[in-house]
Amino acid sequence: MTEGTTSAAAEGADTLTRLEQEGEIAADYLEGLLDIADLDGDIDMDVEADRASVSIISDSGGRDLHKLVGREGEVLEALQELTRLAVHRETGDRSRLMLDIAGYRAQKRAELSELGAKAAAEAKSTGEAVRLDPMTPFERKVVHDAVKAAGLRSESEGEEPQRFVVVLPA
Repeated sequence: MTEGTTSAAAEGADTLTRLEQEGEIAADYLEGLLDIADLDGDIDMDVEADRASVSIISDSGGRDLHKLVGREGEVLEALQELTRLAVHRETGDRSRLMLDIAGYRAQKRAELSELGAKAAAEAKSTGEAVRLDPMTPFERKVVHDAVKAAGLRSESEGEEPQRFVVVLPA
């Protein structure tokens, strides 16, 4: 093995270890939050697409956990940001950690992927750009990925919080 290969492999292992550490810190923070809120939930950690991913799931259907999701995921977004700040406080590094609660983000990802595929199909059939409603950065990323998978290009336009995706015809 060459020195460059060893270095790249070590760097990849270091990244994984760093992301696993982020997940551990986030899990500890969220367990404390669940205790304070007197909510039941199990925490699942993973590493997906070069970022730590933490999910709070419930065996009891997660009705209580939906309080932590809020209307259209607003509370979830705030909790994700607080969790990222807790990780930053411990590590000194900015975190791109993703938080899901009661499967909300996973369900949203599936819906947005379908929206992106439909918009791509419309752009292909009409030959015109398709403008979607304003979305959060997470939502736009999922739509961009779905459009790319459909073989088209997309871009974001506008200013937050009114930033939206435009799907471009071939």
